[in-house]
Amino acid sequence: MSDALISLIPTGPWIIFGIVALESAGVPLPGETILVAAALLAATTGQISIVVVVLASAAGAIVGDGIGYMVGRRFGLPLIRRYGRYIRLDENRLLIGRYLFFRYGNVVVFFGRFVAVLRMFAALLAGANSMPAGPVFFFNITGGVCWACLFGFGAYAVGAEIYTISGTLSVISLGLFIATGFALSIFMRRNEVTLRRRAELALSDHSRG
Repeated sequence: MSDALISLIPTGPWIIFGIVALESAGVPLPGETILVAAALLAATTGQISIVVVVLASAAGAIVGDGIGYMVGRRFGLPLIRRYGRYIRLDENRLLIGRYLFFRYGNVVVFFGRFVAVLRMFAALLAGANSMPAGPVFFFNITGGVCWACLFGFGAYAVGAEIYTISGTLSVISLGLFIATGFALSIFMRRNEVTLRRRAELALSDHSRG
């Protein structure tokens, strides 16, 4: 699916906006992959402007999170428990999400944008946990803009270097970029187990209290 979606990037920024927005609203689509691929395309071919890529990604993140928050606020946890498995939000991830919002609230809304496990569910869970709209939208906007700029301009800088510098340096740059993403992915998988254990303890203690 990712390859097919990436091939649509040159058709216009709407594909970037749409995929990022849907992922942010809870649909399992490769939003971050599309952002990075579009940035690399901008750096190496010039078929699309990096500014357009970043703006489309930021707008998609903000709109998608807004939709996710309103759905979560309107329908709440019962709907998520019933249908969450269809969007890969199983009981373990729901438990982790509730724990993180219970402990950290607004911080999760901001940094959830940067974490693969939380990116699809942060706004949805913020609404389901009845977080106030004002802080949620503020951290949603700032998180979306920072995420789009960091990954968009970061990938663009790496892509431009690969395009202009031949030989070993190009290979090393690309290798470091891929290795960093792989390491972050492993880190998040391992910490998902730790967070689940902490969530079980914290929420059970909170229920007894």
